[in-house]
Amino acid sequence: MSTVKVNGRHLEKDGRPFFWLADTIWTAFTNPTDDEWIEFLDQRAAQGFNVLQINALPQWDRSGAPFDRYPYTTEDHGLTFDFTRPVPEFWAHARWQLSEAVRRGFIPAIVVQWCNYVPNTWASNMNSSNIIPDELVEPVVRQICESFNEFDPIYVVSGDTDFDHEEPLNRYTMIADLMERYAPDALTCYHIKGRYDGLPESLAERADLYLYQSGHNISAQDGAYTLARSFAGRPVARPIINSEPCYEQIGYSHMIYGRFRRADCRRALWLSIAGGASAGVTYGAHGVWNWQNDKVNAAMDLGEGFLKAMPHEVALRFPGAEDFGFARRLVERLGLFELEPATDLLANHEQDVYAARTADEATLIVYVPTNADLKLHGDLTGAHLVCYDLLERTTTPVEAVYDAAADVTTVKQGTFMEDALLVASLA
Repeated sequence: MSTVKVNGRHLEKDGRPFFWLADTIWTAFTNPTDDEWIEFLDQRAAQGFNVLQINALPQWDRSGAPFDRYPYTTEDHGLTFDFTRPVPEFWAHARWQLSEAVRRGFIPAIVVQWCNYVPNTWASNMNSSNIIPDELVEPVVRQICESFNEFDPIYVVSGDTDFDHEEPLNRYTMIADLMERYAPDALTCYHIKGRYDGLPESLAERADLYLYQSGHNISAQDGAYTLARSFAGRPVARPIINSEPCYEQIGYSHMIYGRFRRADCRRALWLSIAGGASAGVTYGAHGVWNWQNDKVNAAMDLGEGFLKAMPHEVALRFPGAEDFGFARRLVERLGLFELEPATDLLANHEQDVYAARTADEATLIVYVPTNADLKLHGDLTGAHLVCYDLLERTTTPVEAVYDAAADVTTVKQGTFMEDALLVASLA
């Protein structure tokens, strides 16, 4: 039975609110050496991560590895698989990897079938070599569940998928049925393609939580906020998580010149939380998710054609991961698990600043991307005000002045250099 439970719009573990802070390590089972895996786990555990998003089957756009470690027999080094012939050594090794992860406090979030394995998705239409035949779906799902159930994973039924055609809907409905048979006590959800909220209601009603992906398109980064609002409007309220915001140092999709930097990832993080995706968030480092190895020439250049990743040993130490760990500590300390937008309180910069309040209206947060005077409706001078410099991860002084005639509180420009989080305790 899953150790993580759903309570309204947030998650709980051991009777306490649980903030999903995941790293995307899609290629965990195929690419890292054993020593690299342990180093990765120790690094992310020290930074406060508690969930690992892993693809059960080989990631189609992974980097090359210095060895072949695959779940099914392959004659072409992992380009195609014989899904009738599982490789026991792979599954045993993956179980060892999960045992080491769980021992360090991680919850595995295991993707059951990425969209390239499913007929008529955007990915399988680009590369159809590994579409799993309908008659083999059940043995593959059974293999995954029988191998991993003991680690109390959350199962992510789909990976990066669209539902624009009948075939993927039918396939993922089939898998959802199989999950109820082979992992009846596990939480399940769906990882969908970027900039997309088209999860069919027939699947949404069977999900325990909502995942969305604001993704890597430079022109659509406000989706971190707007997609959260879309899922908040679903008929059934569930925990909402941005399971793939822009990765640190990934190139803009469609080969547009430029890379997402630490500040971009931090903005996506806080827009997600302010938009109501406050049950958790996911971080990604370009070079970790695909485990880039520059010593191996074979690299999988598929997907949206991102710029070359940094080597995994470099990407593992990108500074943005610490910002995500800091966000988890703030959410847990301040109880920011079920936020609702509070844009009505903004008296200036309404298009650029993001405000949200807790369900009991006891705490207000304002994400301030740029240092400037901030005006808020009402008298906040009696509230306890704290400003967190999100770059330095420190508190900064707050000066607030109330104009009774206008009924507006002005929070004076602070000393932070990039972005900040203003927190007002109103109770």
